[in-house]
Amino acid sequence: MNLKLFVLSAFFCFTAFSVAQTNKQDVLFTVDGDPVKASEFIRVYNKNLELVKDESQKDVDEYLKLFINYKLKIKEAKRLGLDENANYKREFLNYKKQLTKNYLTDNKVTDALVKEAYDRLAYDVKVSHILFRFDTSNTDTTAVYNDLLELRKRAQKEGFETVFNDLNANYKQQNSRALNYKGYETYAEHLGYFSAFKMVYDFENVAYNTNVGEVSMPFRSSFGYHILKVEDKRPSRGEVTVKHIMVSNKQMDSTLKPEVRINELYKKIEQGESFEMLAKQFSDDKSSSGKGGLLSPFKSGQLSSTAFEDGAFALKNAGDISEPFQSEYGWHIVKLVDKKPLDAFDVMKPELEQRVKRDSRSALINTALTEKLKSSYKITENEKALTYFETLIVDDFFKGAWNVPSGFDAKKNFLVIGNTEFSYGDFANHLKSVQRGYLGKNVSPKDVISKEYNAFLDANLIKYREDNLEFEDENFAFILNEYRDGLLLFDLMEKQVWNAAVKDTVGLEAYYNKNSSNYVWENRIDGVVATAAKKKDVSKVIDLFKAGKTVDEINTQLNTDKEQKVIFTRGIMDTQHQSLPKDFEYKEGLSKIYNYNGAYHVIKVDKVLPKSTKTFEEAKGMVISDYQNYIEQNWLQSLNETYKVEVDNAVLEKVKSQILN
Repeated sequence: MNLKLFVLSAFFCFTAFSVAQTNKQDVLFTVDGDPVKASEFIRVYNKNLELVKDESQKDVDEYLKLFINYKLKIKEAKRLGLDENANYKREFLNYKKQLTKNYLTDNKVTDALVKEAYDRLAYDVKVSHILFRFDTSNTDTTAVYNDLLELRKRAQKEGFETVFNDLNANYKQQNSRALNYKGYETYAEHLGYFSAFKMVYDFENVAYNTNVGEVSMPFRSSFGYHILKVEDKRPSRGEVTVKHIMVSNKQMDSTLKPEVRINELYKKIEQGESFEMLAKQFSDDKSSSGKGGLLSPFKSGQLSSTAFEDGAFALKNAGDISEPFQSEYGWHIVKLVDKKPLDAFDVMKPELEQRVKRDSRSALINTALTEKLKSSYKITENEKALTYFETLIVDDFFKGAWNVPSGFDAKKNFLVIGNTEFSYGDFANHLKSVQRGYLGKNVSPKDVISKEYNAFLDANLIKYREDNLEFEDENFAFILNEYRDGLLLFDLMEKQVWNAAVKDTVGLEAYYNKNSSNYVWENRIDGVVATAAKKKDVSKVIDLFKAGKTVDEINTQLNTDKEQKVIFTRGIMDTQHQSLPKDFEYKEGLSKIYNYNGAYHVIKVDKVLPKSTKTFEEAKGMVISDYQNYIEQNWLQSLNETYKVEVDNAVLEKVKSQILN
């Protein structure tokens, strides 16, 4: 296409689109006169489009019906006063506070910290350190710094490990992890390997910026002063994908011993049987057994089991299979599918942004943010007020007994941020709240006021931003309102539908009696399944069963320490049970030989439990769910009759045109 034609085509597309474009003031429908704007509907529709599996709900008219029902429920919740409930208000405010944190950031600084964190995640550092703990609010740290510097010089001369061992051998305190060196609460610890986000940011910084074998200069963290030695740096273990067979520690069959079963399965793998088929047949991890034991990829530290992670990462080449090992959950055999390094930066960036904001490095972001806010909002400061407050910092302040003097004018103007004024009294209250942090300290009044004024200004700048965020950021306002209504809807549904169905025992039983044909047991058997890789071994099982041998006797006769020919699974099994073929014929006695999941099976059926209606107790969970749906449909009908809904069809046509284009 030539450039002119392309420009014209784009123009016509834009023209057609703009004619039907809605504006922010367009009202799509009203509920008893309360307007719902088209922009809200379009945003919700587009946001949820990919999540909707029911194709009918992607139709604008069908989705509009759902959205109207949603708004009817919100209207009813407010009529019932659920938005005035104390628990609702508390939960909403907690969410608002959490959401606000995501908008109180400096993007430039955040991006730099995210990239730095990503680079550090590429490898682990192995570190030992010596820490002198002390009151971190103390500004006079020359002595502690020099004492630790002397210890560093010793470490450079005698070796870090020598000094480390000397401290642990000669300066232990009774009943304490801490040492006592020159009166300092001291710790000398091997920290092992760690990566980004595992330590406070100040400590992480020095660890990553110190060469292997070197001892750092003394540095300060929120715990005190440290020196550290970097013993090693290694590439990150990255990400691993594995398959596994798990035999759970908890078994319904008391005769099944997990360690015995896992070793039986391992022998079958060594004999050349398919790992994946054995996982499908025998793994107790039902979330992965159907996929041949395949687990989602994971990184080191991501799972709740260190033993499992170590077993998985120990495998080197795709296809390698571990020996059986035990975790907190049971016994495992693991097969390596893939190993790869860290994901690309763009993939990890969203996750890293959240971690950076929760980490101690967030202080750098806050500093950058307050500097930006100082240039965004009009601030009127009162330098004379600071000089005045310096004269008020007397000895009582450092004893925790400070108060404002008589004649103090608490209403006098101290600071203005935007359209919010702060008085002398506000700053005085701040000073009262922090004075305990200065107990016994030797700090000049000027330093106290300077530090606390900056803290007061920064805190109130951020609070001003928080208070006005809903009016300054459209996206924030939408998300907040969405949660506000969603939380209200949950409380309403719990009250009107979910709890109502559970508590209405008479209605539940009546509903069950009317619809009992919907709640049935499918065909089941009580029996045992014998599984083998070779057809002749299953045939031998059949012969032994016919000869009157028990499962234990057959197991002893066919299986040895060196070879596992057959595995038995017993219990009550239905059509969905992983051990039964899909075309299994339900009848008592010995079945024919079935070939599926890469193995041969014969089923000895002791009893057939035919399709039957479940009792009320057996079906209760499903009955409650269905009864809840029944209650909700009747309730929605009554809401549509109670509240008047009017749709503006002209606006609806514009909405459809905008969505379709």
